[in-house]
Order: sequence, then C-alpha cells, then structure tokens
Amino acid sequence: MTALDTNTWQAVRAEVQRRIRTRHWKPGEPIPNEADLAEEFGCARATVNRALRDLAEAGILERKRRSGTRVALHPNRRAVLDIPVIRKDIEGRGETYDYRLIGRESGPAPVGVGLAMGLTGDGPQLHLVAVHLANRVPYVLEDRWINLAAAPHAETADFTGQSANEWLLENIPVTRSELSIAATNATPEQARVLGVAPGAAVLEIHRTTWNGEVPVTDVRLVHAPGYRLSSTVEV
Repeated sequence: MTALDTNTWQAVRAEVQRRIRTRHWKPGEPIPNEADLAEEFGCARATVNRALRDLAEAGILERKRRSGTRVALHPNRRAVLDIPVIRKDIEGRGETYDYRLIGRESGPAPVGVGLAMGLTGDGPQLHLVAVHLANRVPYVLEDRWINLAAAPHAETADFTGQSANEWLLENIPVTRSELSIAATNATPEQARVLGVAPGAAVLEIHRTTWNGEVPVTDVRLVHAPGYRLSSTVEV
C-alpha cells in the first residue's frame, strides 16, 4: 500500500476516519495495531498514536490495554464548536464594527464564576465589561472574567482598542469549552447598555474555557433582541 501524501497525525486521523465512514473498518471491529499502521502509512508510530488518541477522545474509537483498538460500536461523537470572533461576525454581515470597554477591574472572582471555572484560591482575576456594536447599534454585551494564572499578559494588555474576545483567541490556546445558551430577560443594567427596555427578551451565551486543566476565562455574552445564532459544528 502507498504511504499517505503527508505523515502528519491529522492526515492519519483523516484516513482512519475515511475507512470507518466507508465501513472498511466496521463498528465493533478491531483495527490494525499502531506498528502496522505506521508501516503502511510510512510515518512514525508516535504519529499514528496521536491520531488514534484524538479519535478515541472523540468517541469514534475504543482503546483498551491488551485488547487493542476497535471502532466504537455506538460512537459517542464529540461536537467541536468554534469560538467566533465577534468583530468578524459583524463585518461578515456587511456591517460596521465598533467596540467600547465599559469597565475593568482586578480582584477575586464571584463564587459562581469561581465554581464554573474550577478556580482554587482567591488570587486576583481580571474582570472586563464591554459592548460590541454593529452600525453604531449595541450588538452584544460582554461580561468576562480572565484567569491571570492562565493569561498573565492580560493584566497589562490594552483592551480599549481590541476586545478580550479577539485577544484571547490570538494569544491563549483553548482545549476545552463548556457552553450554555438561554433566553433571558434584560436586567436594568443590561437594558441600559443594549438600549432596550428592562425585561426585554435577550439571548445569553455563557461560555467557560480551559487550556488543559487550567481555566482560562468565563464569559457571558448578552445579545440584543433580534440576534440569530449560527455556527459550524464538526462531528
């Protein structure tokens, strides 16, 4: 058999996924061992190991010591949701983007935020409140806490010109995220910033992210009425 065009672990993963999707390897069946796959693909065994581990974490493969690796009989697929850059979202709609930092302070995170992020201790966190605008109209209110242990440079970063949303995506890797979406009613403060009536129906997205086991940020995005959520999900 010919080697893959590239010996990256992503290429190995893609080929393994292709064989599973085409039923070359059927659900519940064992797949060749790492050494045999490395020889077939013309790559290092470590490359194969990295690809298979990723597929196992996604629930597509089942790996057990001594019994080898099998295609999952009932795959528990993991959805991967991209974290959007709000500026690009607005500009992609053909609208003019603007951003204003409303508040900035450092201190211990509230109990609820600390529990969501799994923070230990009472070290200072960075709290930022900002509003993103589309065509000069409030689009989303961003209320964010940043773990300075995970992003120490955030303490001196200038968030008046660039949002924390964009800065974090450029500077801090994220390996895991928890997301919840809820229809809520605007509090008086949220209503004031968004320019709507108190109690107006708004969409709130609550997202907490980690880099490995280290919590990075906890953010609540409150969208003005009329917002439509759209995203690309890979499985």
